[in-house]
Amino acid sequence: MPGVTAPFGLFDPLGLTPETKEELLLFREAELAHGRVAMMGALGFLVQSHFAPMYDMDSAPVIRHLDKVLQTENGQLGSSCLLLAIFFSEIQRARTGWVEPEVAMRTLREGYLPGDLGFDPMGLKPKGEAELLAMQNKELNNGRLAMLAIAGMTAQELVTGQQNF
Repeated sequence: MPGVTAPFGLFDPLGLTPETKEELLLFREAELAHGRVAMMGALGFLVQSHFAPMYDMDSAPVIRHLDKVLQTENGQLGSSCLLLAIFFSEIQRARTGWVEPEVAMRTLREGYLPGDLGFDPMGLKPKGEAELLAMQNKELNNGRLAMLAIAGMTAQELVTGQQNF
């Protein structure tokens, strides 16, 4: 299974790995979704710490930028657009990978590979099995690192009240 890589192998010191394959695939789907969000969040955090041209945010910590945007006259429109984009992308993800709730709760579709939403406009998905496994391992490992990174950057700004960078 992707994500079981050296040097740790199957790293589960607390024994939280589910017993069934179905439950493990649900965990993997959640890990991929959160890893992708964390990768985008970490990148956005770094960009916002150096480049925020629309508003005067040079002195504000990055974690307070959204607060400042919402206080502007266009803030409600921007936040509404953001929420709608998240809403529709999550609905599409659910329709692609999950069985309808009327049929079964918390069940992935038969043959659905966690994280494979069929969205590859640039054709970057490898065709070979070994290349696909390598790319999946890279995505999982980078997602795991990004989840830790964004948590650390956010915690540091909350504690110090200053920008990290």
